[in-house]
Amino acid sequence: MSAYLDKTQLPLPVSRVLKKFGMDLSLARRRRRFSQQSMAERIGISVSSLRRLENGDPTLSWGTIARALYVLGELNKINELLDTAKDTIGLVLMDEQLPRRIRTRKSSPETGAL
Repeated sequence: MSAYLDKTQLPLPVSRVLKKFGMDLSLARRRRRFSQQSMAERIGISVSSLRRLENGDPTLSWGTIARALYVLGELNKINELLDTAKDTIGLVLMDEQLPRRIRTRKSSPETGAL
């Protein structure tokens, strides 16, 4: 396994977010009265993989996470993860690159362009 996927190499905030996601997933599953076996079957993974997911294991795929959210009726949450319309930093950076003035081009009589 590469150092990139090694849990000990994860930045602490990333590790915390994954741990919280796993705990929230477990809570959502139990609120719906799904056993680990039932949830794992619905997602299409083994019970041990579900346990890893609920423990915040960073090596599980996006597909597994998406299927888990789908089973819980929360798939729309993925669309909200990085909504570019709400990307404040990206929008500010783009706005900084806007020209200060917009000059109109002179049209040439041969082309008839506006």
